[in-house]
Amino acid sequence: MPLELANYEKKAKAAVKAFWAGRHASSTKQLASGKADQGERSAVTGGKNMDGFISLMRDLVHDNGLKSAEIHLVRKALTLPGYFRPTKLWDMLIMDRGRLIAALEFKSQVGPSFGNNFNNRAEESIGSAHDFWTAYRESAFGDIPRPFLGWIMLVEDAESSRSSVRDASSHFAVFPEFREASYIDRYHIVCKKLIQEQLYTAAATLASPRTALKDGKFTTNEDMTSLSTFVTTFAGHIAAAAAR
Repeated sequence: MPLELANYEKKAKAAVKAFWAGRHASSTKQLASGKADQGERSAVTGGKNMDGFISLMRDLVHDNGLKSAEIHLVRKALTLPGYFRPTKLWDMLIMDRGRLIAALEFKSQVGPSFGNNFNNRAEESIGSAHDFWTAYRESAFGDIPRPFLGWIMLVEDAESSRSSVRDASSHFAVFPEFREASYIDRYHIVCKKLIQEQLYTAAATLASPRTALKDGKFTTNEDMTSLSTFVTTFAGHIAAAAAR
């Protein structure tokens, strides 16, 4: 039976709580050992903070009929051939009888350094997708139906990520949608464009405050960049793969 909306929302909140709990635990452990990384890095070196979202996607695979799927989460089984580089390491791969069904990335960003990190994340997402689809065009994954490519970004909901940001371009005007847009808004814009340009099948931005450690609170835009749209699109792709 497909994952019901109420169940999806419950799992999504649990994933957000796990994200903040993981960051808090990593920071506390390193501070106690006296080996804390510089700045906010101490809260991310644990590397497992997005596991709740991986669990949500895994449930969607099972609940939408693809019982024979191989869900790869171990590092050595997460590489795919690239076109502009030999290989690319993904966060989650879904295979079925030798066919690539889906490849997913789960990213996060917290303050205080939103500026440079935003640009880096945008460039990574664009480059990875372009490399993936060029490799697909060249039959790097075999002769298969178009796979699902997904990108989820969880960004800290804070004053610095909600504030308007000004950019200067010396020679030409910045696109109007980016003018004075906050970093959270910019992630929504990037996700929307990634979908419109068919670089990703679905892409979503979640904004969540640190207090969500207690309640799993997050917000998304009510459009193509929402988590509900991502989940619906992913579930539909899995169901179609199961029917083949």
